[in-house]
Amino acid sequence: MGGKVSCTLGEVTNRADFIIFWGGNPAECHPRHFTKYSLTPKGRFVPDGRKGRTAVLVDIRETPSAKAADIFLQVRPSKDFEVLTTLRALIKDQRVDPAEVAETGLTLEQLQDLVDRMKKARFGVMFFGMGLSMTRGKHMNSGALLNLAAELNAFTKFVCMPMRGHGNVTGADVVLRYTTGYPFGVDLSRGYPRYNPGEFSTVDLLVRGDNDAAFILGADPGATMPQPAIDHLASIPTIVLDPKVTHTSRLSRVHITTAVTGVSAAGTAYRMDEIPLPLAPALQSPYPTDEDVVRRIRRAVARRPAWQPVDEDARSAIA
Repeated sequence: MGGKVSCTLGEVTNRADFIIFWGGNPAECHPRHFTKYSLTPKGRFVPDGRKGRTAVLVDIRETPSAKAADIFLQVRPSKDFEVLTTLRALIKDQRVDPAEVAETGLTLEQLQDLVDRMKKARFGVMFFGMGLSMTRGKHMNSGALLNLAAELNAFTKFVCMPMRGHGNVTGADVVLRYTTGYPFGVDLSRGYPRYNPGEFSTVDLLVRGDNDAAFILGADPGATMPQPAIDHLASIPTIVLDPKVTHTSRLSRVHITTAVTGVSAAGTAYRMDEIPLPLAPALQSPYPTDEDVVRRIRRAVARRPAWQPVDEDARSAIA
């Protein structure tokens, strides 16, 4: 994977005439996306709005978003990577075995039709969700889709963008990228960043039980992660910074209540297209901000003497 070809949501509104939603359900998860950014608004180069756009939904089952799509392609579970690999071969006019394609739940004719439509588009965009990135293949699926979008630029303009979930997830990715060079799955235990999704990703670390403590800011993994990960969080010292009581704070050792960012604390949120949005507080809060708490913890840790291994003979003598 060599990066992504992307754009802003404003460019999608004004230019996109061919839109693919892969592994996502915007009708329920991003209810204003269709009307504000992608399908129905009239743009500068798409004056007819919805009539001037073709929408494709790729998913393992028919969701409410399928009703808004012109084409619905139902892929067998965990076959996204095979479909994407086939599409990348077809856009380069390489030979593809129809029998292999049939195992994905689609036909070669359906994929060839999709390739033809993508090549004819003036400005195409692919939005992908957790249905692609959290199934078998994980980040390799996302990488294949990003490469597909990049390769389509040999024929027309195509971009790709993840449909982000919880608030400011994009912000976390952006900060990690400009500080470490990687968006997630980063390990700093050796004093420099190492990137290896599947090994250093949060879910994988917790499920394997590799970590012996957890520090959680503004997230609720206890409500969304697999049960083995939740059980491990409950068994180790877990510290939570959150304005409200959550599933995670109920199983944590320490819960520090903080001010609500954007309401009682200033900050910056990043839209899913990585546009930074400054947040100005409207109300005062008696609680400290996340930044204040983290700074205090860092100062307290810096004042402590360097950790030294305990001599077992000395421990026995004390006992």
